Amino acid sequence: MPPRTSHEAEPAETPAARPALRVAVLADSDTRWKWGALTARRLTAGADGPGARPVEVSGLLLRGRATPTPRQLAEVGEVGIDPERVREVTAVEFLHTVREEKYDLLVLALVGGGVQAMLHGLAALDLPRRPVVVTGYVGVVYEKLADGLLLRHGADVVLANSAHDAGRFRAVYEGVGADASAVTEAALPFLGGAPYQPEEGRATVVFAAQPSVPASRADRTYLLRRLVEHARLHPRREVLLKLRSKPGEHTTHIEELPYQRLAQKLPGGLPPNFRLVYGHMGEVLDRTDLLVTVSSTAALESLHRRIPTAVLTDLGVRETLGNHHFVGSGLLTSWDKLDGGLRPRPDAEWVAGQGVAADGSYSTAYDTARAKVAALLDGGQLPPLAPYYTPATAPGYLPGILARHHLAPDGTPLPGAAAPQEPGRVRGAVRETVRNAARGAYRQGVQRVAPVIRRMGEL
Repeated sequence: MPPRTSHEAEPAETPAARPALRVAVLADSDTRWKWGALTARRLTAGADGPGARPVEVSGLLLRGRATPTPRQLAEVGEVGIDPERVREVTAVEFLHTVREEKYDLLVLALVGGGVQAMLHGLAALDLPRRPVVVTGYVGVVYEKLADGLLLRHGADVVLANSAHDAGRFRAVYEGVGADASAVTEAALPFLGGAPYQPEEGRATVVFAAQPSVPASRADRTYLLRRLVEHARLHPRREVLLKLRSKPGEHTTHIEELPYQRLAQKLPGGLPPNFRLVYGHMGEVLDRTDLLVTVSSTAALESLHRRIPTAVLTDLGVRETLGNHHFVGSGLLTSWDKLDGGLRPRPDAEWVAGQGVAADGSYSTAYDTARAKVAALLDGGQLPPLAPYYTPATAPGYLPGILARHHLAPDGTPLPGAAAPQEPGRVRGAVRETVRNAARGAYRQGVQRVAPVIRRMGEL
C-alpha cells in the first residue's frame, strides 16, 4: 500500500456504540401515565441525538382501581412510547423488574403513597448501581400539600410545575428539616398546541368536567343544568361537555356520579347544540373559544394557548373545590356573567408564576431539570435513597402505606408477595379474567353501592 500523502485526510474514527439510556415510567392512572410518559420524553430530549446514547422508554402500569383501560391509553394521545413496551404490574413485580432490567432512570407517576412505597422498595433492593428517581405532580396542587410532598421526599428530583409551586415545595421540606435540593422547577409536560385563533362563525364553549369536583349530586346536577341552559340561551354556539372517562372507567380520582348518567335524567332533554365529548384535551382545545371549569388543569392548558378561560364561583371559592388556587388569576366568574357575554381577562403576573409559559418560554422550561438528571446519570455512584419518612420518624404512618403495596416496614416484599414467574398462556388468561372481574366488582361497589350506603347513613 503506498504511503498516505499530506493531502489525504485521516479516516474518521467510528465511535463505539453507547448502551441505550433505559427509562421506565410507572403510572397508576390515565392522567399520571400521560404526565409520566411525557415527562420522561422531556427529560431525555436530545439524549438520543447524533453521537448520544439511544433512549428506550418502557411503560409500567401499577395495578389498582384506576389502572388505565386500553381506550383511556389511546385517548391520552401520542406519548412517544411503543404500546408493545407497556404492561401492567403490581408493586412487587415492578421492584422485581427494576432489579432485572437495570434501568438508568425511573419516573414515578403515582399518588404520594405509591411514590413513598416505591422509594422504600427501591432502597431495600440495595442495587450495585440504582437508577435516578424522578417524581412530581400531574397538575394543580391545591390540597394535601404537606402530606403529598413528604410522601414524595427521597426522590432525586421532585418536579414543580411552576415557580409558585417550587417555592411552596421548598418551604415545606425546609420547614420540617428535610433536604429540599431535589425540588426542581419545570412545567406541565403536556402544554402545547397552536395559539388561539378565533374563527368567523365559530363560538364553541367547552366545560372541562372533573371526576370528583364537585362531589355531590346536587352540585354536579346544578353545573350540568347551567351548561345546558347556556346552550339554550345561545343556540348558535356549540356547547361541549368534555368528559374524562366513560361510566365504569376510573381516572386519577373516583367518579361516583358520572355526568353521562345525570344528563339522562335531566328534565327537558338536551338541546341540539349540546354534546358530550371524549378524546384528547388538546384536540378539543383546537376548536374551543371559551373553556369553563371549576378547577381542572385544563384551565392551564387553555391559558397556555391564550384561549379565553373561566373558573366558576357558582359553588363558592373553596379549598374543597380547588378553585381557590385561581385567586388573583382574573379568571373567577359565574355562569350568570358568562351567559351575559363576559370573557375573563387573565392577570399576566399570576399567569407568569404558574408555569403556563404563554410568553413563549415553554421551550426552555425543562432545561434545568434535564441538566440535573444528566448530571446524576453521569455522576457515578448515587447515594442511597433517603426518604423523610422512616420506621423511626413515622412508625405509626409508614408501615400502613407500605403494607398497601405488600411491602414490609423495611421495604422488602411481605411473605407471599414475591414476584411471580411468567405464567403460561392459560394461567395468564385465567388470571387476567379474574382480575378484570374483580376490578369491575370494585368499580360497581364504588359507583353504585357506596353512594347508596352513604345516603342511608344520612337519613
